[in-house]
Amino acid sequence: MATTFHSTRSTTDSLTAKQAIRKGIADDGGLFVSDSLGQTKVDIADLAGKTYQEIASDVLGALLPDFTAEELAQCIADAYGSQWSDERITPLKPLGEDYILELFNGPTSAFKDVALQILPRFMAHTTPSDGDPNEKIMILTATSGDTGKAALAGFADAPGTAITVFYPESKVSQVQELQMTTQIGANVNVAAVEGNFDDAQSAVKRIFGDKILAERLAKDSHVVLSSANSINVGRLVPQVVYYFSAYAQLLADQVINVGDEVEFVVPTGNFGDILAGYYAKLLGLPVKHLVVASDKNNVLFDFLTTGTYNRQRPFFQTISPSMDILISSNLERMLYYFSEGDTRLIAMLMNDLNKWGTYEIPEELLAKIRQLFGCGWANEDQVREMIADCWNKNHYVIDPHTACAYFVAQQMPRDPLTPRVILSTASPYKFPRVVNEALGFDATGTDFECMDVLARETGTTAPAALRGLEHAKVRFNTVVPIDGMERFVANAAEAL
Repeated sequence: MATTFHSTRSTTDSLTAKQAIRKGIADDGGLFVSDSLGQTKVDIADLAGKTYQEIASDVLGALLPDFTAEELAQCIADAYGSQWSDERITPLKPLGEDYILELFNGPTSAFKDVALQILPRFMAHTTPSDGDPNEKIMILTATSGDTGKAALAGFADAPGTAITVFYPESKVSQVQELQMTTQIGANVNVAAVEGNFDDAQSAVKRIFGDKILAERLAKDSHVVLSSANSINVGRLVPQVVYYFSAYAQLLADQVINVGDEVEFVVPTGNFGDILAGYYAKLLGLPVKHLVVASDKNNVLFDFLTTGTYNRQRPFFQTISPSMDILISSNLERMLYYFSEGDTRLIAMLMNDLNKWGTYEIPEELLAKIRQLFGCGWANEDQVREMIADCWNKNHYVIDPHTACAYFVAQQMPRDPLTPRVILSTASPYKFPRVVNEALGFDATGTDFECMDVLARETGTTAPAALRGLEHAKVRFNTVVPIDGMERFVANAAEAL
């Protein structure tokens, strides 16, 4: 039977992978899932020695079967080429008794590049749903810091597309903001939002669900909306590849034998980064544990320890801004699979979250989840301490998000027979002031002066694209209220 995708909240849809990627989010607000996930396994016996591109071909072929081998090969070649500073794409490196998986060697120095370099290529192989030859896709995305730039870089001047990115005003780092506001491209739009990431993400989901707006955009501008957030299955599945790549590198270095289990510690806010590890396990990767590492906005920690998800809590602006999230969208997909496809339960839980700001899952469901998923969190002082600890012990510089995972890893009991991989999600040069403060270096100048200090003191090199932002021209300085986001999108569509 052909692989089809439907909403987490109902089974009325029956879309191909290409249709699900183009659409982005289901009409009922749910996320696209496939009940075929895991039926096709990836052979781990011959992973050792394979290139990242070869592994991507195996994994994406299993997850997106309606793409031809030739289409996938072209997408992979274009996405994982010379724009990466390491030919391994996501290199695995020893870090004390653990290993660190570098996910930030792409063009925007964040893990989002792994997916957002290939998503526009996926989109190029999709076709309009109603056969309109003039139809254009407007990518609409809210970002907590890294998705925005990675999406902008991926979609800038991509044929048949435009992109609009919203980020929370004053709640991303200076470097992250400049990465977005200086983006070149005739088809890009960027605006700051008066609110936090959850406000922006919730508004984006409402815009996706606005049928009147959708009809008007289609009629007046030949525009359909889609997403580059990890709510889009085409954003999520490329991240599965790097779990297999980590395993392949452990095999090649003879750290493990085929079939040995590995555990992963993952800094995550929106749950996509770690959900990809669960998908990898369903595809046959021997994953023993997936450990959620949170910052002070520890809503996922509370959920995984109590079974109650409650976003009615204080929002903290932290030094790990990309994880400052209280509504974790991809958790919905995980709940769907662990509840064995109970769409009625998922619809009820998400309705409770929308209406009351909280939901509670059955005890037996929580027990199943906790067999695989662990959790921990780090406060601001602990994040700073871990940046210093990692440098002092390993002579390796980590960013604040990776430091959350590094801290949680240190708190966990160690199984000497199970290698532990910490996912490193961003270059420390995206947060040079925080890193310098943690390491006791001079942090009094601009972010760019802080980059130079960090490079000098540690013997590392700032990515050229980040250091070059100092003299880049700012193109976007619009700030919109939450209730002005829809008008901004409509205006951007009319300008196409």
